[in-house]
Amino acid sequence: MAEDKWLALYLRRRRWIERAGWMSFLLGSAAVNTVIARMDLARAGLHVEAWEPAVWEFSSAFLWIAILPWLVRAADTKPLRWGRLKRHLPWHLLFALITSVVHVLGMVGLRKVAYATQGAHYDFGDWPVEFFYEALKDLRSYAFILTVVGAYRLLVWRWQGEASLLAEAPGAAPASLPSPAVGSNRNPNLDPSPSPSLVRQTSPPSLPMPTSLASAAEAEPAREPDPAPAPPPLPRPERLLVKKLGKEFLLPMDEIEWIQACGNYVNLHRQQHDYPLRSSLGAFEQRIDPREFVRVHRSYLVRLRLIEAIEPTEAGDAHLRLRDGSRLPCSRTYLERLRQRLA
Repeated sequence: MAEDKWLALYLRRRRWIERAGWMSFLLGSAAVNTVIARMDLARAGLHVEAWEPAVWEFSSAFLWIAILPWLVRAADTKPLRWGRLKRHLPWHLLFALITSVVHVLGMVGLRKVAYATQGAHYDFGDWPVEFFYEALKDLRSYAFILTVVGAYRLLVWRWQGEASLLAEAPGAAPASLPSPAVGSNRNPNLDPSPSPSLVRQTSPPSLPMPTSLASAAEAEPAREPDPAPAPPPLPRPERLLVKKLGKEFLLPMDEIEWIQACGNYVNLHRQQHDYPLRSSLGAFEQRIDPREFVRVHRSYLVRLRLIEAIEPTEAGDAHLRLRDGSRLPCSRTYLERLRQRLA
């Protein structure tokens, strides 16, 4: 299908397309703001050099380009979803404050360097007042970037298709019902066992227990109940249901190559495609065959037979090269266990 062809082409160049998109947006906004700033200054009758508004705007844009990967990482690490909003929002307020400090200091530094090349001096003004003004703008920009990243991820997931576990087929036998208690719904004409009243009449009278036996019985500790049986293992799905732009199709588990954690989703990678599934990596790991997949990182599971080479790094970690040329990180925590599995 032409749609899948365009999707595959986009996914192969996704990182470059994302970087080009953000750079075009930020640099284009800086160019437009430069023109607007010149018009506002001319209207107010203020004289500045023609290059000064460009330095103001582009110094800010260059800093946002440098900070942007950190903001995307923050959006993935602490996603702002309804269930986690109260817990993650304070973190993002702190991230926004740190972002503003880095942005203002870097921006002022670039402006001072640019002014120095022109034989001029840049004065930022009253630092507390100006920093508060810039921090308010940076908070607005931070929220805008998180909104754009969230909307973009949602659009890409809709385009790729979102996976979900198929409902279990109702074929299991129902649990056996407990047998009715003795004496309940009894027909005295058909039941040969004596009635409770006859049992009480014919039973021998209770004799008093000797004092020594009674005290021993009282001293004996109560028996602890037997521990509850362990829950049965979760069923391992053979296929997943993928919904993509109003269509549905089945994704065999055997075709999944590796799995990556992404917030409260896991991305199921298959033939250059990522299918998001709403689950944590630990919960989904319990649903897959441990003989087929191995944990190589706190955020990655990989199919064992697809690992072609282990490339150690100087830091003690490693990169895994798969048969299709993909490279995944492997932390030192899981490296020795992986080598044992491969051996």
